[in-house]
Amino acid sequence: MVSIVVITTNRGLSSPFRRMRMFKKLVSTSNDVSLTVLRLVLGVVFFAHGAQKVLGWFGGYGYAGTMEFFTHRGMPVVITWLVMAIELLGGLGLVVGFLTRIAALGVACDMIGAIFLVHLPNGFFMNWAGNQKGEGYECHLLVLAVAAALLLPGTGKFWVDPGQPW
Repeated sequence: MVSIVVITTNRGLSSPFRRMRMFKKLVSTSNDVSLTVLRLVLGVVFFAHGAQKVLGWFGGYGYAGTMEFFTHRGMPVVITWLVMAIELLGGLGLVVGFLTRIAALGVACDMIGAIFLVHLPNGFFMNWAGNQKGEGYECHLLVLAVAAALLLPGTGKFWVDPGQPW
């Protein structure tokens, strides 16, 4: 008696199919309205901060002023540019619901950098009384929690990611 063993692997799938499957996982989400609220609020806040840094709106320095301010404090130009792009484009992406997980990851990285490079020496609490050298990092932890809430389950209801129904 002859036995035939067939071994199958996922290697038979062509590269475009694997990429499409990964992309679908990236943009998949639930229709939870609470995620939509978190996404919109985080997006508006970060778009406003990005608009300050890049466009000079809302009393900000604008592109040149932000570059000068950050690089004068020792921040590399590439990191300064990434911070501005994350805040402006990531905020806009969060508002419209485009590639939310990528935008939320960028926001999380932005906040981790802000905590460790700027706010950690000032302690945990915000500087409500004005008696500290600068602001603490408690608000940044809240933003990290919101970004994680969007990074894990996805966008929520009403988004514009490609191929997704409303």
